[in-house]
Amino acid sequence: MSLHIPSLILTLIFFFFFFSSIATASSPSNLTIYDHLRHQGLPVGLLPTGITQYTVNATSGEFLVSMEQPCNAKFENEVHYDTNITGTLKYGSIGGLSGVSAHELFLWFPVKEIRVDVPSSGLIHFDVGVADKQFSLSLFEDPPRCTAESRHRLQNQAHAEDVLWAAS
Repeated sequence: MSLHIPSLILTLIFFFFFFSSIATASSPSNLTIYDHLRHQGLPVGLLPTGITQYTVNATSGEFLVSMEQPCNAKFENEVHYDTNITGTLKYGSIGGLSGVSAHELFLWFPVKEIRVDVPSSGLIHFDVGVADKQFSLSLFEDPPRCTAESRHRLQNQAHAEDVLWAAS
């Protein structure tokens, strides 16, 4: 009987180290924010290069992305990224989005939600509150390079927010 106890202990120690090494290898700490987007069925080009840090709550999907400075990127329209971007990742969408604005008709509108309804359609939707703008998914295949933000954008965004408030 005494010979079985050391064998049992050695077996338990082996399984403990084996399973702890598997858990470490698959740890989400190795993932980038772009990996999280991909896992949620979203293109990686929704967020720009230059991200300095991020956090994602694995349970709720809430995330915070930080960059050194605000910047603009050009797709079909210009998109502005604030220093901090927050939202909630769900499969096929980012809801409760804050820190992203889209330029449309000489005004900047805050983007509230981004979603891919049907991946095979090749379309992605940007909800800016008063409108829903569709873009080709192919525009967002790679993270865009950003340029320093425009001061003119800040003035236009304030006007667009006034327009949205008056419309509601």
